[in-house]
Amino acid sequence: AIWRILTDAAGYPRWNTTVSRVEGVIALDERVTVHAKVAPGRAFPVKVVAFDAPRRMVWRGGMPLGLFKGERVFELRATTGMGVEFTMREDYTGWLAPLITKSIPDLQPAFDEFAACLKARVEGR
Repeated sequence: AIWRILTDAAGYPRWNTTVSRVEGVIALDERVTVHAKVAPGRAFPVKVVAFDAPRRMVWRGGMPLGLFKGERVFELRATTGMGVEFTMREDYTGWLAPLITKSIPDLQPAFDEFAACLKARVEGR
């Protein structure tokens, strides 16, 4: 159920309060554009570079020539019983990463909100 929700781009605004919309198809080698509320008016184009259903997915965006690369990694891991552990992180690399990351706001509150929204959606709240 979690994987189905995470891979439904059009459905994100119905459950995820951190985005205004997600355009595209969430599948391997596809391009997706995320419109995040943390940066109104900006669009974040990414490519789905890993898609190991239903365990792991990676979205990558950045600048040409490897100057800056950001990767958002989504992971699901079965726990004891019927539980699932969800994790999400962003990794930044490239020559300009030290400079660019200084201008990126603390995303932890948005990540926490994303996870809470996902949990509520999965649990039918």
